[in-house]
Amino acid sequence: MKLGETLVFLGIFVVLPTIIVWLVLRYKKHETDKRAEMALAAIEKGSDLNLEAFFRKMNPPSRTIKEKLLDKLLWGCIFTIFGVCIYMALAVFGMVIDRVNNDMFILLSMVAVPSLGIGIAFLINYFVGKKALKQEMEAELKHMQTKE
Repeated sequence: MKLGETLVFLGIFVVLPTIIVWLVLRYKKHETDKRAEMALAAIEKGSDLNLEAFFRKMNPPSRTIKEKLLDKLLWGCIFTIFGVCIYMALAVFGMVIDRVNNDMFILLSMVAVPSLGIGIAFLINYFVGKKALKQEMEAELKHMQTKE
């Protein structure tokens, strides 16, 4: 493998995920710092502020278990369909051209296999979570109905 190819692979599989994680963590820290500054400014001004209600309004409402599970189902379907579509495209390409280049098959498989693995993991997580968290979802639904 040439040096340029090695640098591209390192950039894609090491540097890019590291930068993404760093950006997400930086954004969360910035949001936390901004909330703390607002609370401190309200306290310093001496306003009669109910801090518990203030923080409850500032924090976005948490999502329900059912919403989280449905997100897992959505992402599982997206990743799985993406991986299957890559292999279907390879099959159609092979039928039209009568042969598929080995390098192209390997390269596209390097994209399709992780996508299928991630998608299937999300789908398994959804179905197992749905079964395991059935009682918690019912209790959460009852709790939300009593709030209204």
